[in-house]
Amino acid sequence: MKNIQTTLFLALFILVSIVFTTSVFAQDPPPPPGGGHGGGGALPPGGGGAPVGEGLLILTALGAGYGGKKWVATKKQKITG
Repeated sequence: MKNIQTTLFLALFILVSIVFTTSVFAQDPPPPPGGGHGGGGALPPGGGGAPVGEGLLILTALGAGYGGKKWVATKKQKITG
């Protein structure tokens, strides 16, 4: 009986999650700035010039290092234990 209740609850939870998330919409983007914005020059497209690529490279390297560390620790544990 407990297994049936758990399955029913999980199915209901998934159904409700799908129904409510399909009705969520993002807002429209803000309008472009007026003609005298900043006093001169062209604005960069997309609202900025942050170096996103370098940060992604660092995060990827850190994630790979962490994953490698966990993998080595798991292999050591299997050998000794």
